[in-house]
Amino acid sequence: MDDEHMQIGEVAARTELSLRTIRHYEEAGLVIPSARSQGGFRLYTEADVARLMVIRRMKPLGFTLDEMRDLLDITDRLDTAPSADSVEREALLERMRVYEQTAARKIEELRTQLTRAEDFAATLRTRLGHAPGEDTAARAAAARA
Repeated sequence: MDDEHMQIGEVAARTELSLRTIRHYEEAGLVIPSARSQGGFRLYTEADVARLMVIRRMKPLGFTLDEMRDLLDITDRLDTAPSADSVEREALLERMRVYEQTAARKIEELRTQLTRAEDFAATLRTRLGHAPGEDTAARAAAARA
C-alpha cells in the first residue's frame, strides 16, 4: 500500500465514523473507495476522507442521503469542471446556496433546542439545590455541574 492510500480502519479513526457507517455510505453511493489493495481491502485517499467529512457534518443537521448525494454531486461538478459555462456554474452555485441557507436554518433550530435543554438542566439543578434535606456539599456540587 502506498502512502497516499489509507485502509478503512484509518479512515474510520480520522473521521470518527464506524466501519459499518462508512460501508453504508459506500452502499448508498455517497463515497466509493478510490482503490482496492491486492487483497481486496478498500483503500481511500484524502479526497475520500474530505467527502466523508462533508457527509458527517450534514448528518446531525438532518440532511437525507439523497440531499447528501445531491450536494456531493454539486461539489464534484464544480471541482471537475471549473470552466463550465457560466449558466451551468451559476445554477450549481445557486443549488449550493440553498444547502447553505438550509444548514444555517437548521443550526439556528439546534441552538434554540440547546438553549431550552440548558434551561431545563438549570431548572433541575435549582430544584435539587432547594430540595428538603439536601446538604450544602451536594448543592455546591450541583451548582458546579
